[in-house]
Amino acid sequence: MIVPLTVVGALLGLAVNGEVRQAMDANRIAERVRDSGQVARLINDVQTEHREALLLSVQQESARPGATLPSTADYRRAQRVTDERAAGVRSAFGSALPKDEARALDYVRRLSVLRDKVERGSVPAAGIDPAYAAAVGYLIDGIGLDHLSDSPSSSVIELVDAVMRADAAHAAFEGGVFSAQTQDANGLTEYTRAVGAHRVYEEQSERFARIADPDQVLRLDGIERNAEESGIEDRFAELQIDPSSLQSQSPRQLRTAMAQVNRQAEARLEIARSLIGEIADRADDASDVALYKALALLALAVLGFAAWLTFSFLVRRSVVRPLAALTGAAHQVVEVADEELAKVEDDDTTDTTPLRPRPIPVPVRDEIGALAEAFNQVQVTAAALLERQVLSRRNVGEMFGNVGRRVSNLTTRQLTLIDAVEREETSPDILERLYRIDHIAVRLQRNADSLMLLAGIRETELDARPTTLADVIRAALGQIEGYQRVSLRSETEVTVAPDITGDLTLMLAELLENAVSFSPSDTPVEVVVRPGTDVTADGGALIEVIDHGLGLAAERLAEENARLVRRERLDLVPTKVLGLFVVGGLARRWGIRVTLSRTPGGGVTGSVWVV
Repeated sequence: MIVPLTVVGALLGLAVNGEVRQAMDANRIAERVRDSGQVARLINDVQTEHREALLLSVQQESARPGATLPSTADYRRAQRVTDERAAGVRSAFGSALPKDEARALDYVRRLSVLRDKVERGSVPAAGIDPAYAAAVGYLIDGIGLDHLSDSPSSSVIELVDAVMRADAAHAAFEGGVFSAQTQDANGLTEYTRAVGAHRVYEEQSERFARIADPDQVLRLDGIERNAEESGIEDRFAELQIDPSSLQSQSPRQLRTAMAQVNRQAEARLEIARSLIGEIADRADDASDVALYKALALLALAVLGFAAWLTFSFLVRRSVVRPLAALTGAAHQVVEVADEELAKVEDDDTTDTTPLRPRPIPVPVRDEIGALAEAFNQVQVTAAALLERQVLSRRNVGEMFGNVGRRVSNLTTRQLTLIDAVEREETSPDILERLYRIDHIAVRLQRNADSLMLLAGIRETELDARPTTLADVIRAALGQIEGYQRVSLRSETEVTVAPDITGDLTLMLAELLENAVSFSPSDTPVEVVVRPGTDVTADGGALIEVIDHGLGLAAERLAEENARLVRRERLDLVPTKVLGLFVVGGLARRWGIRVTLSRTPGGGVTGSVWVV
């Protein structure tokens, strides 16, 4: 599921990124449009300065020789306004000032050369118009609105460009009409320029009308119906009737005409700036809409991801919960099976609690449901196998126990009969034979006790009083064959509690039996009893059973020592030294430490710590 999620995330990321970029572009365009309002004001100031330059030039040409030159105060005032506006435009744009606009502002700044010549009266009107007209064109082109025509807000950009160019064309038209009325040598040329500017104005007005809304068109057209515009149009109509008979006007009349043109230009500027503000607001709205779309897409993506995550979680839970139940049941079966195997391998406990597996519910009939049903059958089968194994183990133990009891009962009866015969017999030869038969019966009794111990049954008779450890060893010697080879040396008079006497006797008898059986018949077996304080801080006594036979290999010796510590079952870990199973079981029962080690010179030494 990661691959489709990644693809969907990438597509949503691209969509959100596109909307964010569109919002940024629209915001940038809105700023550019608002900055163009400053440029429109600068253009109006340049055109006002242009008309002042024309008026000053006409006044200088009409002045009589020797008369006082006309005042340049108004012209210089217009220059200061233009320069301040240019500085404001440069500051408004800041570091975002387009290169073309920067060059246009530099061109306006370089008009100072022309201004000086106009003030000295060395430039005719025909030489003034191209410079100021070029400045206006550079300012409009320098904004770079035409470079943004391929942006998502191209209609907004085109609308602003149309407004500014229409206003500039109309201002050029008004300036041309004004210049034509001066009746200077270039009046006809100025009239021709006015005709061309009027044609450009009509084209830009038509362009504006195609892309603007009706309210904006009406606001721009409303200026055509005021008094100043009517006067300008009337004079233009007169020029169209007979351009060659231009009527010269006095400086005062020209000043009045120029004032009308200025008022008309200011009105047009306000209309243009108002339209520019509306257009900038539309760009802001487009930016907000794009940003809202981006946020909506992002929110939709988050909600979709949350819904997908919730759905995936529900699906996963519907799949994982049955699998988790299966896993839990499997672990239960494994744990119980391990416990049962541990009991079979190394445990003498009689706990036979059967496995009771919990059936796994099958909520749906699908592949997982089929798996749950199959695993339920596996649990039932495993429980049956374990229960049968436990039953088999119990039956084997009971069989060993029954055999051991029957042999023990028979040997007990045999010993009773032998004792009765011994008491009545006086022949030494027959008594010796009876003693030998009695000894064999005692050994058979010991084997029966060992068999019952291996089966998990231990029935011993308790003595009424403690017994010395030496007497316990002598009792153990009475239960083995070849006891004549065993020598006993006791260095302590430690006594043994009545409850441990029987088991300790059986343990020592098994160790002595192994020592006698696995050593040559001509070698002695030594039993040494030392005080426990000599070898350990726990007190008690240390019994050492020392033989001088062939001994055991290191691996076998480690294996038998481990058997004395851990619990093992005879049917799973068979050995030729069955007595060590008995010794290990009794040692674990009473907490007695038993170890086997090599006898110096050969043989095995069994050490028993009795505390």
